[in-house]
Amino acid sequence: MNKLASFFTELMRKYLPDPFVFAIGLTLLTALLAFGVEGKNPLDITTMWGKGFWSLLAFTTQMAVILAMGYVLATAPVTDRLLTRIVSGVHSPTAAIIVATLVGGVGSWLNWGFGLVIGGVVAKKLALKVKGVHYPLIIASAYSGFTLYGLGLSSSIPLLISTPGHPMAKQMGIIPLSETIFSVPMLLTTLAVVITLPLLNAWLHPRRGEHVVELDPAVVEAEHARSGGPVHVEEETFATRINNSRILGLLIGLCGLAYIAVYFYGGGKLDLNMINFIILFLGILLLGTPAAYVARVTDGIKMISGIILQYPFYAGIMAIMAGSGLVTTISKLFVDVATPETLPFWGLISSFVINFFAPSAGGHWVIQGPFMIDAAKAIGSPLSQTSMSVMLGNAWNDLVQPFWILPALAISNLKLRDIMGYTVIMMVWVGLIYITAVLAWGHFGA
Repeated sequence: MNKLASFFTELMRKYLPDPFVFAIGLTLLTALLAFGVEGKNPLDITTMWGKGFWSLLAFTTQMAVILAMGYVLATAPVTDRLLTRIVSGVHSPTAAIIVATLVGGVGSWLNWGFGLVIGGVVAKKLALKVKGVHYPLIIASAYSGFTLYGLGLSSSIPLLISTPGHPMAKQMGIIPLSETIFSVPMLLTTLAVVITLPLLNAWLHPRRGEHVVELDPAVVEAEHARSGGPVHVEEETFATRINNSRILGLLIGLCGLAYIAVYFYGGGKLDLNMINFIILFLGILLLGTPAAYVARVTDGIKMISGIILQYPFYAGIMAIMAGSGLVTTISKLFVDVATPETLPFWGLISSFVINFFAPSAGGHWVIQGPFMIDAAKAIGSPLSQTSMSVMLGNAWNDLVQPFWILPALAISNLKLRDIMGYTVIMMVWVGLIYITAVLAWGHFGA
């Protein structure tokens, strides 16, 4: 296994470009496919790309907010104390890898933005404390837990299709969460990932005597010095007292919580905007003062610069995919050989492929969902299984989709090629679990 990990790591080191270059390459590849496969002329392709480039600004902002606010929650003093307590009980490299995977996985199951950040934070803490931990692997392990978001409380497609009035409600109706993420097959799938993925990651750790890259504490101290800058003692004035007022932070935080209570009491549904609202005001309460919250959010924003830059490129890619018919062609390629029992499997595989070009479950579902729903209705495959298979294909591919690894890279100061060799192996294992799950679900039902 270590030889396999070394092979993939060396392969990625030599040939894998940075995430932004990867996004540019995907743009050109998508344009070539639209021209060569769909027969679209270059002018039409360019027009699709340009019109779609800024089409997801609102969603980009939502993603940026959830990651920045997730960073605040993951690094708040109360969270930091909890993580420090967890880390204090870990003494071996294999235990550190297991803990990092579990924290990243459980955090992502609860909320994908929170999990993306807290996994990296605890991995860095463990790498500083535990002697002999291979730093690239522990960061990759913490990130690998992100795949559990597809089975968790912020799983985009199941949440969307369980909401009355969702965009495809007339086509497919309402699918309750009890038939998707809370169904017995998906709960068992979650359990399988939670148990086996940490063990796989621990197995990948270099053996005694093999090359290990440890995190240098001096590098971390230098990072803190650069990010914190010189400390200025402010003169105590009315303005500084207001900026650092715990009463003001408490009042606005309680106002936010009051609205949340009223919203859900009135029958409001959990969507991305409400998730952002909850973590924003919870963060204010946890940080205590407006000034402390602003300072922590500023640190979090540095982590999401790559996402803000790259997502418009992926929006342009998605526009070409949808406008040229490539999504339908890719989906049809798999669906044409499907039976009612195997449609979830082919939905999983096609979703995995499409997610390279559309790394967002919500946007992904908009362009692939209608075709998959029609296919499921035509051959008599359950809509719940078909929808969930698309979600799992998305979450599976995220293990090797450079876009979502950006927060982990920002926290760790590693390069994509440092960790991708490990996430490829993790992707293979998780894929075996997901394929087994959807095939068993398709053949035997819930």
